[in-house]
Amino acid sequence: MEIVCPAGTPAALRAAVKAGAHSVYCGFADATNARNFPGLNFERDEMRAGIDFAHAHGVKVLVAINTFPRAGEAGPWHRALADAETAGADAVILADPGLLAHAADRHPGLRRHLSVQAAASNAEVINFYGREFGVKRVVLPRVLSVPEIAAINAETDVETEVFVYGGLCVMAEGRCALSSYATGLSPNMNGVCSPASHVSYHETAGELDAKLGGFTIHRVRAGESAPYPTLCKGCFRASGTEGHLFEDPVSLNATELMPQLAQAGVRALKIEGRQRSRAYVAQVVASFRAAVDALAAGHPLPETALAALSEGQATTTGAYRKTWR
Repeated sequence: MEIVCPAGTPAALRAAVKAGAHSVYCGFADATNARNFPGLNFERDEMRAGIDFAHAHGVKVLVAINTFPRAGEAGPWHRALADAETAGADAVILADPGLLAHAADRHPGLRRHLSVQAAASNAEVINFYGREFGVKRVVLPRVLSVPEIAAINAETDVETEVFVYGGLCVMAEGRCALSSYATGLSPNMNGVCSPASHVSYHETAGELDAKLGGFTIHRVRAGESAPYPTLCKGCFRASGTEGHLFEDPVSLNATELMPQLAQAGVRALKIEGRQRSRAYVAQVVASFRAAVDALAAGHPLPETALAALSEGQATTTGAYRKTWR
């Protein structure tokens, strides 16, 4: 299986390549990709240089253009497609059907992958994207069990890619009404979830409030560290219960399920984390490369040392085993 690794910066791309990535995914420094955060992503010249570096090491680069163009303002998304092709991208990762149609018409030689943002979770819709837009691979949403993934692969020739490590999203793959309501910026339209521009911290009466868009997400005693106020992972009180009512701060880790995912026909394993450091990327990628190589050689999966990198130092197999509360 192919390991598809995140790169939020040129340095992270080089780290992923050196750590053993088969493919790296990244995006331009604008709203055309779903990780449009300050200090992240690639200018055009950086993208060209990054792709040249990856290709020199036998690694592919997939460019994510996976937000949804705003009405009457599709120009930036069309330019991103043209620039990705010019830079030598091995594929683009798209979600919007109109953009897929534009890519198929204007850039027929550019391989197209369907983003997880499209939330394609059955063979019928995947075959539709394959038939109508020539999509070669689909990134499956993190709501499917392993038997459901096997059932999809039995009914489609489109390659499937699944997440194996990193953050989870409580909403339907980035379609976060919570963040949009709190900040006025949509993850799908603007590429930002819980944007730093809307984060503030206020200390009053011996307590520290971490706020997003004016809403208090965490409250800790003075002197304690407050986590970044991501709405779905905030602490709230309701019906006499206080805690992470939407989602626990925990990372997906499907390492132990890799043999079952391979048997289910999965073509590629995706690691989440374009906003992570190059040190994080290097460690996670090296760990999964060792696991994939062991699996291919018929050896036992090696022990991983990813606990310290996991959110809340805790991991879950998420929907793969359907143990949601």
